[in-house]
Amino acid sequence: MSYNMVIAGAGGIAQAVGLIMAHWGKVPLKIFIGNRTLEKAKKVAKWIGEGTTKPGVARAFCLSETGLTKEMEQIFNQGDVLLDCLPGSLAPKMATYAKDFGMHYVNLTEYVAETNEIIALAKNAETGFVLQSGLAPGYINLLAHHLFQEFCRKHQVDKVEKLQFKVGALTDHAVAPHYYGFTWSPVGVATEYLKEAEAVRDHKKVPLKSLSERATIIIKGRAYEEDLTSGGAADLPDALSGKVRNLDYKTLRYPGHYAWVQDQIAGLKAEDTPIKILQQKMESEIPHIENDQIVLYAAVEGKDRHGILKRSEVSNLIYPQKVGNHRLRAIQTTTAAPMVQAAFMLMESSHKGVVLQSQIDPKPFLNGNFIVPVYGNVL
Repeated sequence: MSYNMVIAGAGGIAQAVGLIMAHWGKVPLKIFIGNRTLEKAKKVAKWIGEGTTKPGVARAFCLSETGLTKEMEQIFNQGDVLLDCLPGSLAPKMATYAKDFGMHYVNLTEYVAETNEIIALAKNAETGFVLQSGLAPGYINLLAHHLFQEFCRKHQVDKVEKLQFKVGALTDHAVAPHYYGFTWSPVGVATEYLKEAEAVRDHKKVPLKSLSERATIIIKGRAYEEDLTSGGAADLPDALSGKVRNLDYKTLRYPGHYAWVQDQIAGLKAEDTPIKILQQKMESEIPHIENDQIVLYAAVEGKDRHGILKRSEVSNLIYPQKVGNHRLRAIQTTTAAPMVQAAFMLMESSHKGVVLQSQIDPKPFLNGNFIVPVYGNVL
């Protein structure tokens, strides 16, 4: 048995996806790295080979922006799964390629509109489409869903009061006035700060303005600020509406960051393209930093069958680690590992059509051979 894995994109997450698959995979693989710039794809393919002592495991190809080429057709016809590491705006295009060529499809994007477009596109597909499969959305939703299921089972109830899950991609240090450093896409950060969040309030799914419910939380003895941001809740507001009184996803930051961001947003003019302008404002003052850490937290709270209020919590702090011969940043491993786990889940199961986060059995996924080396045994 062997698999042909097609990776769209050649950025930091695509690098990590290829390396993790090649190094931790238990079956022979061929990895095809596609990027609009062929030279960049070649560098990534070479890097993966060097990282795994398998020089021929990855091959580069040009992923044309203008349409299908003969090379793309040849590779897509061989592909078992397409792992989409491109910007979220391109997700429907990549999903269409996957459907047309009979490949499974996995993406990372938190973009809601593009996700809804793919749900419609893949409704009757013969292959599986796992959407929003990274860290947040992705891993954190499965962890939260697992906590909900275990709480209900343990306490013999079918409803809870709160389900809260939070993630922060942070630097080791933070300085005034912004108290932040970029560890991932600046446009992704700007987008999640400005687009609406989805949550559950009083058992009903509702849209909420991002950055509208700031609070302080202490995790492992350190204080963070949390606030609503878009996309991270995935489909849990739909899946658990009526079962949870209040549900939300929040992004964690160091104290002081959100106040600085609100000042930047307040300075935007009505005619501005807000995401682009906020991104530019942030990039003009906030540096990109290599050393990073991921902090995550999930909790469920409710009454047991005797009416006593109970709460279950899980937290984790993840640092950069060595995979094969390369060191990967925490944001790379925590995003790539769930994506790879989802891809192998599709190839080793009978899933067809769209598979949303709430539809994945969380316990085996969270104990998967690509997940545990990054996240540990948190259950």
